[in-house]
Amino acid sequence: MTEYAQQALAILRDPGQFQWYVIPLLAFVFYVYVVETEKRNWSLVLAGLAFWGMDWFNEIWNSLVFHFTGYAPVWAAPGSTAYLILIGLNIEIMFMFAVSGIIWTKMLPPDRRTRILGIPNRAFIAVAGAAFCVLVEILLNQANALTWDYPWWNRGAPWLIFLFGYLTFFVVAFWVFDMPSLRNKLITVGSIWGLDLLALVLFIPVLGWI
Repeated sequence: MTEYAQQALAILRDPGQFQWYVIPLLAFVFYVYVVETEKRNWSLVLAGLAFWGMDWFNEIWNSLVFHFTGYAPVWAAPGSTAYLILIGLNIEIMFMFAVSGIIWTKMLPPDRRTRILGIPNRAFIAVAGAAFCVLVEILLNQANALTWDYPWWNRGAPWLIFLFGYLTFFVVAFWVFDMPSLRNKLITVGSIWGLDLLALVLFIPVLGWI
């Protein structure tokens, strides 16, 4: 087991890490969703939830990598935190992803046919957003706040981080946002979160794997 994995494991779901700044962060997330709900902006709310649900999916498989290898997760969050939920997901990251999908989806032009630098706007913003997130992750890694132990997942090989760490979040969120039917949006987002919740229940209290 790597040193970073040991550090993260030592504080995993330790309530003694709690800090009071969690409460205003929680209030901020509620505020963002309440504002959009008040406007009945269901497409934006569901896009935000899709983005967030995709992050949970990533965090679950990352934790399973650690369980089955006994060596390290693909990424870990061993740094200071108010609560480490999963080995690569602290509560601060969770709140950030809770609103990220709404923030980035708000940047989409109303007309899907609009192009940015000759590129379809959904694709342009998805790629730009994923690239920005990779840059932030590299900075966090340099501060040892988010750590990597595998040679194929680091700043020397950022394409997997770009493709699977972030681009999928944007693609799914924008796909949900553009769906013509509210029913299809609800089914898609419900399926993502249903899978996440089932996995969390199965792998934490039932099997104790993550």
